[in-house]
Amino acid sequence: MRIQIINGPNINLLGKREPGIYGATPFEEYLKELREKNPGVEIGYFQSNVEGELINKIHEVGFDYEGIILNAGAYTHTSIALQDAIRAVTAPVVEVHISNVHKREEFRHKSMISCACIGVICGFGLDSYRLALEGLLKA
Repeated sequence: MRIQIINGPNINLLGKREPGIYGATPFEEYLKELREKNPGVEIGYFQSNVEGELINKIHEVGFDYEGIILNAGAYTHTSIALQDAIRAVTAPVVEVHISNVHKREEFRHKSMISCACIGVICGFGLDSYRLALEGLLKA
């Protein structure tokens, strides 16, 4: 089984960026643990700060992988183009957020991509990715 994690803007700064909200662990460190705990799953990883690159990656893997875990970062709240890309592919997509976006600024309460995803997980820190993976494995 192949699952692709796609992270959007500023996720490359995990461990440095606002550790009170996002924690102190770099994503690559967490990803290593996630892969070790799921040896039967090939977990791909891609991060970009550029919206078009996220869309290109969804197109690239969206017909061949069994699922996508997408943390679109701030693009979650603005990108109809990402919503369209999710709808265009056959792989199920789970929207993920490290923080509980509903406990944050009002503009973060609205997602433009949730309606195209099979589920949404937020607020469990980096463990949100594990929960999304478990959901995809059971889907």
